[in-house]
Amino acid sequence: MNSTLLMNSMLLMNPTLLLAAPAAAPLVVAAGYALTAGRAPHARTHAHDRPASSARTPLPPESVAEPSPVPRRNPADWAGLISPVAILVCGSVLAARVLDDGPVSACSGLLRADALTGWMLLVIGAVAFIACGAAPAYLAGERAAGRASGTTVWRYHVLVQAFLAAMCLAVVTANLGVLWVAIEATTIVTAFLVGHRRTRTSVEAAWKYVVICSAGIGLAFLGTVLIYYAARQAGIAEAWALDWPTLVARADQLDPAVTRLGITLVILGFGAKAGLIPLHAWLPDAHSQAPAPVSALMSGVLLSVAFAAILRYRLIADAALGADFTRVLLTGIALLTLALAAGPLLAQRDYKRMLAYSSMEHMSLIALGAAIGSPPALSAALLHIAGHGLAKSAAFCASGRILHLTGTSRIGRVRGLLARAPWPGGVFGFAVVALMAFPPFSLFASELGIARAGFTAGTGLAWATSGALLLVLVAFAALAARTARMLLGPAPAPAFAPAPASALAIGRETAAVWPLTLGLTACAALGVGLGPLTDLLHTAAQAIGGH
Repeated sequence: MNSTLLMNSMLLMNPTLLLAAPAAAPLVVAAGYALTAGRAPHARTHAHDRPASSARTPLPPESVAEPSPVPRRNPADWAGLISPVAILVCGSVLAARVLDDGPVSACSGLLRADALTGWMLLVIGAVAFIACGAAPAYLAGERAAGRASGTTVWRYHVLVQAFLAAMCLAVVTANLGVLWVAIEATTIVTAFLVGHRRTRTSVEAAWKYVVICSAGIGLAFLGTVLIYYAARQAGIAEAWALDWPTLVARADQLDPAVTRLGITLVILGFGAKAGLIPLHAWLPDAHSQAPAPVSALMSGVLLSVAFAAILRYRLIADAALGADFTRVLLTGIALLTLALAAGPLLAQRDYKRMLAYSSMEHMSLIALGAAIGSPPALSAALLHIAGHGLAKSAAFCASGRILHLTGTSRIGRVRGLLARAPWPGGVFGFAVVALMAFPPFSLFASELGIARAGFTAGTGLAWATSGALLLVLVAFAALAARTARMLLGPAPAPAFAPAPASALAIGRETAAVWPLTLGLTACAALGVGLGPLTDLLHTAAQAIGGH
């Protein structure tokens, strides 16, 4: 027993294993799903054999007057939790090693972990745990509605695990070329997930997502090529010309004009994946049509992983061009994106699209924190990444359960949700409260930190922060009004007397929301105190701030 524990400890301390495992574990789980696909039970009705329908097409009121019992879940669906646990374990061990010994690298510098890597792995693992924990109940509802078969379910699991692997690779690599490949891989994988239901609206959203994000990734590719060209012209060896620590160390030798153009293209390109203007139009459609756990992953961590790539390039730009260039660029993008998010929220009639525009709002605040650039602002921005991921994943997964219960995603057709379905309605309500930055949730502390840093950073940033806060108030009012309409009031009267809910049905309904409750609890805990994560957060802020 002792020898086994010693061997496991030695494996965890191996840098190569620690850095490779976050991306490798989801691929192993995906391979397991693929190998067992031939033995998976297939539903008699396939999703594409049914008449095309959309989440926006409501069922007759009498057919959705009362929640239906949660159908039985497939035990194989729970295997998807293996990879989030592995990511969390590796992220925790890497964070501890980075705090003790500094950055960890392996594979001739191709893989590298610093405090930002550890923080992002913890966020990816936590949000993935919520999404994968909510997936069995969601897929059970899809099976019960005849929208999923054995084939579509195993395809879903394989794609989700590949999605997690690509995001983990993006945060553990030190090579900007591999970073670009990993983020491009997320586009390919999630395009199939957005169109998972194969309805007209979901396929249209998937194509829109592919076209717009491919344009953004193309811009990021051109920017990466320009940075490589500037590095080679500065005499950096070919093998290290895309190694971002090397580029930071020798940034003063890079050609300013080429670097400026390259950084601009990279920020615009990866900003498309982060939901920032001008290539943001894919986000509301894709997030509203994707399966709820996939929307949770896309909003909770994909946007943040793309922005983490921008933070890496920002460090190079500040060392080569000075802080003013990225400050002006990110501030303008943040304010314009926030204005474009707050406007549609006022007139929004679809609760999944409402959550999607809320994601744009929060990514704007993160961009504003990065634009301010001081250690307190960067710490608040990283805390906002974690809090937004936890709250938004709970909100999207709860919205999936609400969609199964009501048959519609229209806000005007959902009434008395707390009286009708207390568990999913309560979780959805608390998640929106967290997104509106009420204490004790961590978004309150992070938004307050960004505002304080903005007001102390100078006159220009103080005015920008004031404008951002006014737009946040508009978004706050829109979220509050629409969520209150959904949650409050009496439940609609059914056309027939409903059968009393069984203890088993109640137990299954409760089990369907436990990952979401856990996520909201973690979000509140981060708002009360960071505990052992305090040093990691501040070290990560210093790593991307150049201080």
